[in-house]
Amino acid sequence: MSYGTIQVKRALNNITHSPETQKRECLFLFSLAGIQFTHILDFMIMMPLGPEFIRVLNINTHQFGLLLSSYTFAAAAAGIFATYYVDRFERRQLLLSLYVIFIIATLACGLAQNYETLFIARAFAGAFGGILGSLVQTIVADSIPFERRGKALGTVMAAFSVSTVAGVPLSLFLAHHISYLGWRAPFIFIGAISTLVFYVGYLHIPKIAGHLDHVHEGSRLSQILKIMIAPQHIKAFIFMGLIMMTGFSVIPYIAVYLTTNVGINNSYISLIYLCGGVATLMSSRLIGHLADRYGKVKVFRVLAIISLVPLLVTTNLPVTPLWIVLLNSTTFFILISGRMIPAMAMVSQVVESKIRGTFMSLIGSVQMLASGIASVVAGMVVTINADGMMQHYNLVGYGAAVCGLLTFWLVGYIHADAKKHLEKT
Repeated sequence: MSYGTIQVKRALNNITHSPETQKRECLFLFSLAGIQFTHILDFMIMMPLGPEFIRVLNINTHQFGLLLSSYTFAAAAAGIFATYYVDRFERRQLLLSLYVIFIIATLACGLAQNYETLFIARAFAGAFGGILGSLVQTIVADSIPFERRGKALGTVMAAFSVSTVAGVPLSLFLAHHISYLGWRAPFIFIGAISTLVFYVGYLHIPKIAGHLDHVHEGSRLSQILKIMIAPQHIKAFIFMGLIMMTGFSVIPYIAVYLTTNVGINNSYISLIYLCGGVATLMSSRLIGHLADRYGKVKVFRVLAIISLVPLLVTTNLPVTPLWIVLLNSTTFFILISGRMIPAMAMVSQVVESKIRGTFMSLIGSVQMLASGIASVVAGMVVTINADGMMQHYNLVGYGAAVCGLLTFWLVGYIHADAKKHLEKT
């Protein structure tokens, strides 16, 4: 397809994007963002509650890392399993059905009686939450043109920001102030909010079945293997895995490190997440807009490099005043989450729509697997001494920085593959 043809398509897209269509699209994206909000909150709430889980359940950092990874490893396995059916069902029906099971699994976490039962319940929640994340991104890629996809993904991925702005502080408040529930309160809260989001999604998410018109040749296993071993897909898998390892080797242990080594009172952890969430909520749509305007690869590379500064500061902080911690942690959240917006816009474009659901499920599995590996390995590296101080967190930071530098190099190949596919469509 010539450059002129692409420009004509963009112009026609802008003309037909009427106010009524914009309203429907906003409600549609709001519904998807609500689903993203709840399953991200369900995953994130474990991290700021780390000190409480270690104290109440009488576990160490390695066991806490395993508790986190039960969610991510289950999500990775479920994502691989989902490749068998995700492109063979209508998107809306599949999304809402999986969401109901996710709600049940999250409520089961709130009813867990000990470490072992919580571990199992987290695995079930992760299995369905992980599929939801990749399915939401697939639906956005299926429904929103590439020219506006950065901004649309910025809207949906603002759910991460909302979860830290409102969800995490409120969940921590409930955990600390409802004494008879304790750490169970956030999970019950998430289950209740998810029920409301399900109703909104039922009303505003339309039927999406265009991918069903394509004929799939050969056995399902051969189709999946073909998708997995395609060179451009392998590059995308490695790229997304490194992005996740950059952030999630560091993020799970921030709360523990700040309370044990930096001298921050546990009551201020919710404030740290609140400030980071407010900032990323304001920045996510801006980053999406900048990615659409100036180029997704350029914006990603800028974010990838400057994000290493607060990352290395976070993992090497001595005893520090609260205002410096807030400034650094807020910058960290903005940049680490911001990388995902241009990255997902490019990755979603390296495949055609008929296999996008399968591909994005595999991407989701890679993300969760990389997150789980990162948290487990980091949990093995860091230790808590007899005096309660965490050791070797700086080594985790150096490893994360290496992963971040590799994404800076690899993104050029991802961009080239996305551009090549866009020119064909």
